[in-house]
Amino acid sequence: MPTQSEKGRAFRALHERKQAFLIPNPWDIGSARLLARTGFEALATSSAGFAYSMGKPDYGVTREEMMAHVRALAAAVDLPVSGDLENGFGDAPETAAETIRLAAAAGLVGGSIEDATQNRDAPIYEIAYAADRVRAAAEAAHALPFPFTLTARAENYLHGRADLDDTLRRLQAFQEAGADVLYAPGLSRLDDIETVVRSVDRPVNVLALAHLDVAALEKIGVRRISVGSALARAAYSTLLRAAEEMRAEGTFTYAAEAVSTRDLNAML
Repeated sequence: MPTQSEKGRAFRALHERKQAFLIPNPWDIGSARLLARTGFEALATSSAGFAYSMGKPDYGVTREEMMAHVRALAAAVDLPVSGDLENGFGDAPETAAETIRLAAAAGLVGGSIEDATQNRDAPIYEIAYAADRVRAAAEAAHALPFPFTLTARAENYLHGRADLDDTLRRLQAFQEAGADVLYAPGLSRLDDIETVVRSVDRPVNVLALAHLDVAALEKIGVRRISVGSALARAAYSTLLRAAEEMRAEGTFTYAAEAVSTRDLNAML
């Protein structure tokens, strides 16, 4: 098993090369080990996927639950693991910083802090305060004794605020605050994504969508591509379709496409 420092350096190096890399998002130990066996170079947790596995909605888990989850997942694979740390589990910059320190102690070599408040009436932090939160998280990350890659997320598009100019200002402010990677989930147009890439001087992460592909994203300069909760939702979609078939039709044809017990045993 590589040391945390070795994982941290390997993860940072992935962002420094010219080609894009895929960082899929497992939601439990089993999915993490299967993805690791498939040949990916790094993994990122999914806060939504984990919440679903706990029988809770997205943003329904506590920081303590999340830290136990990322500790188990990071220990289960040899790959570098970055964590979806939501908004740091609190409003204060000091809380975001403490979440980064806890995540590092749990074995992560990267993590993201978003500018979403989880307040329906005011879903996005004011830009200066959001940058203060990123700055505190970055100071905590960069004080660690190994490379910890901090991703700062601008959440406008996930909250119905399709404002590219404001998103760019936020990402630039987060860059100045010390973020290592920048991320605006929900962007869907290649032109908008390219504008983001050209407007900052940090590696950019993009959330994969059905109409996008690695080659097109790499061509415009994207360095990292994640899938968020899509893998977890795809797995639950298969379960729901199978359940509906059994309930409504009384048949079990879904089982014909299921991976065999022998293959899963061998991979795990």
